[in-house]
Amino acid sequence: MRILVVEDEAKVASFIRRALEEESYAVDVCGDGAQSLDLVRGSSYDLVILDLMLPGLPGLEVLKTLRKEKLSVPVLILTARSQVDQKVKGLDAGADDYLTKPFAIEELLARVRVLLRRSGGEATGLLQVDDLVLNPATREVTRGGRRIDLTAKEYALLEYLMRNAGRVLTRPMIAEHVWNLDFDTFTNVIDVYVNYLRNKIDRGRDRKLLQTIRGSGYTLKVEA
Repeated sequence: MRILVVEDEAKVASFIRRALEEESYAVDVCGDGAQSLDLVRGSSYDLVILDLMLPGLPGLEVLKTLRKEKLSVPVLILTARSQVDQKVKGLDAGADDYLTKPFAIEELLARVRVLLRRSGGEATGLLQVDDLVLNPATREVTRGGRRIDLTAKEYALLEYLMRNAGRVLTRPMIAEHVWNLDFDTFTNVIDVYVNYLRNKIDRGRDRKLLQTIRGSGYTLKVEA
């Protein structure tokens, strides 16, 4: 899942980015309000973590503009403004959640998981295709009840495929959600990781799940 962190304090932004990347999220960081709007307009983010006190354009105005333009990406406000009236303004402007600084990184990560589950329409939080099950809360993956150990990037790729099960995902779409803005689209890294993942979830199985759609991309579904 791809997350945009809009935070002008470099140390805070770096801390949040590292924590999110350790949880297998693809993360972009922006320290300017106006620039963050351009990024959201031009990319497909699954979540925006937004500070309110930003140079260029205040975070509350960023949020209002997103909602005015009907951009429905979930927004988690993360700010030092802890007054009740500020929280009310943020939530009324269209924020999905509000967390004040200082914060515990465990709480931030938990709120991120909740917002991503909610936006994905997951009731139980579990993702399942046939007998392949992924638990985003524990990051545990099993097939037929047997645990599958994945690297961070393999996990991120599988989660994106499972959240879009049955849908053909092109290489640019995968790059955008699983990697970040610095990703070199001219490499074969995506194909390499798809093969890594296929070996772990499909090898030795009668029913193959990770399908290659020639000339288009990949999809996760039970083989016809």
